Amino acid sequence: MSDTAPATAHRSNPVPATAVASATGLEIRVPEGPVLLHPASLTVRAGRITALTGPSGSGKTTLLRALIGHLPDGAAITSGTLDVLGHDPGRLGPEELRLLRRTRVAYVGQDPGSALNPRMKIRHIVAETATDQSESAVLALLRECRLPVDDGLPDRRPTAISGGQQRRVALARALARTPEILLLDEPTAGLDSALRDEIAELLRDLATTRGLAVIMACHDPELVEACADQVVHLTVPRPAHLPPRQPPGRHEAVPTAQASKPDGEGLLAEGVSVAFAHRGGRHQALDAVDFSAAPGTATGIVGPSGSGKTTLLRVLAGLHRADSGSLRLDGGPLALTVRKRRREDHRRIQLVPQNPLDALNPSRTVGAALARPLRLHGRVPRPRIAGRVGELLRQVELPADFAGRHPGELSGGQRQRVSIARALATDPAYLLCDEITSALDPETALTVMELLARLRTERGLTMVMVSHELHLIAAYTDTVHLLDAGRLTASGPTAELVPGC
Repeated sequence: MSDTAPATAHRSNPVPATAVASATGLEIRVPEGPVLLHPASLTVRAGRITALTGPSGSGKTTLLRALIGHLPDGAAITSGTLDVLGHDPGRLGPEELRLLRRTRVAYVGQDPGSALNPRMKIRHIVAETATDQSESAVLALLRECRLPVDDGLPDRRPTAISGGQQRRVALARALARTPEILLLDEPTAGLDSALRDEIAELLRDLATTRGLAVIMACHDPELVEACADQVVHLTVPRPAHLPPRQPPGRHEAVPTAQASKPDGEGLLAEGVSVAFAHRGGRHQALDAVDFSAAPGTATGIVGPSGSGKTTLLRVLAGLHRADSGSLRLDGGPLALTVRKRRREDHRRIQLVPQNPLDALNPSRTVGAALARPLRLHGRVPRPRIAGRVGELLRQVELPADFAGRHPGELSGGQRQRVSIARALATDPAYLLCDEITSALDPETALTVMELLARLRTERGLTMVMVSHELHLIAAYTDTVHLLDAGRLTASGPTAELVPGC
């Protein structure tokens, strides 16, 4: 079901409000399987911004994908009607559908980094589909999307920029084809509040000056309030297997001197530096950064987009080799790369990436994804693997029968919870979390954080959390490291460095 309402207060728009897309009673499901979108209706107009809101699993992403005729494998429209620029995308032939996507409707997914060719430079990624491929036009698009062009970013590759920057590069690439409709899935996930405000201003400008119809799936109420003309709230019945949620309260941090805290020195980094080479120079992503996370504690890493937070986390995980510096784990040296680490180090340190599809193979079921680390690390006897998979799913508040689904059948929030379950499968001692709540609605985000807080208490789990959501950092971490432009500017108790959240 869906409820449509105008946004509370937006200035009048001079662009004629021509209807460019509509859905009436649209229901999408997997035959003999789950309902992905309960009946929803909306009308999208040129020059207007429509926000799709609702809890994780309500079908926001599914509705966006229906508008470009790209439903998950096996899914189908089972009732209702859909019209996009005079066409039903589900009934278009391959060539007609390809033309619609290339020239009239642009889509930026929830995991934009996975859609950017890691071997191409940013300038070529944007130019590839542009109607104007000149260098000046490409640089203008990057500037329009609030990206720097004078520090070598256009000549870097996607793996050498932050998740927030990847998101804005994907937006620039989408705008390069001058579409009539722009579809955005969580456009500010992983961005700090200042950039969120800039993106809100950018979207309003695009809608007004280009007459562009913008449809965004979003759980950020401040972004919705700032720029949406119309809000469509999607709902979903609460599964019977889940108990009612209690109203969340402020979490009390686990004392760092708790009796259950494991012995050891924790995870340490000293003098870590990372630089990315580009045409005309080098970009210093990390500059002699020190880091520490004591056993059994939660440590936050915060800073503006592009400050080096994800790079530091990837260095700790062994996924990016530092140019200089050293790592230690519980008093002993820790190799800088995964390939040189011991098998036990692999098990004990697990990364939950910002984009869950980075950790999930779309061709394998959820059950297979969770069973693999259980088999690989031999922590569970083979006859008990299926039961353990169901237990892991229940821990992240998903039903056990999700084991038979593929990632494409899940919402972004559900995929993120599966990604967390996969990391927990090895019974790790250190969990490195990169913006794991950025794609979750506020209630689900609190549920995930409460789960991790409980695991810390029960298992002495050490958590390292990168996030722009300072209220979560304030509520769920003991210490915090502040980064800015690749440098460590401060570190210490969270209550002192992130006050008033």
